[in-house]
Amino acid sequence: MLGGAPAQAADGYRYWSFWQRGGDGGGWTYSTQGPSSARPGDGDTIGFRFAVSEDSDDATRPRGTADFAAVCAGTPAKDGTKRVAVVLDFGTAADAPDHRTPPAPRTECARVGEDASAGEALAAVAKPLRYNSAALLCAIAGYPESGCGDKVSSSVDAHAVPKSDGDKADGDSGPSAGLIGGLVAVVLLGAAAVWQARRRRA
Repeated sequence: MLGGAPAQAADGYRYWSFWQRGGDGGGWTYSTQGPSSARPGDGDTIGFRFAVSEDSDDATRPRGTADFAAVCAGTPAKDGTKRVAVVLDFGTAADAPDHRTPPAPRTECARVGEDASAGEALAAVAKPLRYNSAALLCAIAGYPESGCGDKVSSSVDAHAVPKSDGDKADGDSGPSAGLIGGLVAVVLLGAAAVWQARRRRA
């Protein structure tokens, strides 16, 4: 049935979304904070998924069932540090900028300082990271090589981007809305600066 589905128009953003899962091993929750602000506790799991999301309700969760117990089984506790399981899902060929097969998903156990942010835990196990001038996370472990939160408008076969595997966010506030809000804020700041400059000249 999926193979015979008609083409659908995809209009969204291609980016890394950030997710959190508590030590109780529950489901993924889209983070309302950025990686630089969120501070997971010892035993928590954080996840990053590279994908094209069409709207604020379409953020795509990391795949797989890896949890802290499995990811950090070989990393003993140590005073003055915490352990955070990091799940990296590089998405599918349909999500990739060049439609080539992306790196395979992987998990890492980050041992970081007790007050470390999710971004610091990520940097400990998945360098190089790339950010843009607005501090938006653009690449993890060097992927993708270019681009950052790019808008995507193309015709995509429905079977190329399956949403039936439980990885679609239900009611979560997706990061595409944050990207749009950030762009609006930049435009408004620029307009305010121009207005102030004209006012000074007057």
